[in-house]
Amino acid sequence: MSNYTYLTQEGLDRLKTELEEYKTTGRQEAARAIAEAREKGDLSENAEYDAAKNAQGMLELKINELEKVLANARLIDSSQLDPTKVTLFTTVEIENVKTKKVFKYTLVSEAESDLKAGKISGASPIGQGLLGKKEGELAVVNTPAGSMEFRILKLYHQ
Repeated sequence: MSNYTYLTQEGLDRLKTELEEYKTTGRQEAARAIAEAREKGDLSENAEYDAAKNAQGMLELKINELEKVLANARLIDSSQLDPTKVTLFTTVEIENVKTKKVFKYTLVSEAESDLKAGKISGASPIGQGLLGKKEGELAVVNTPAGSMEFRILKLYHQ
């Protein structure tokens, strides 16, 4: 995939909200935790201070990563996508050929993926195996556990 992150309007709004919360509430909480730890005395032997500084560093890393994603974000209008094949933002119903289990996933960008919500990344092994396939076709997916076959049962486009 390219350096761009393709997002829906919903995904873009969610990331912007998350970034704003990290920049405001998150930074305030980190500063408060550092100040509380600093009040406890000698900083060279203060594990609480070290933990608070590490947490602040992780927060700044998250902020930086989200800013990069948003800087390279491209909105996708799902009405412009080919409805006859699996693309990003397609919901696809698939059947595992071996086990006959049926799954329903929506292919999204890595920034929007959420397996519990049924959203998988187009860059994931399953996502890559499904991209470009049409209803009725067989998709061979190479996973760390080995090769799996899925039949495309139905495509849904928003």
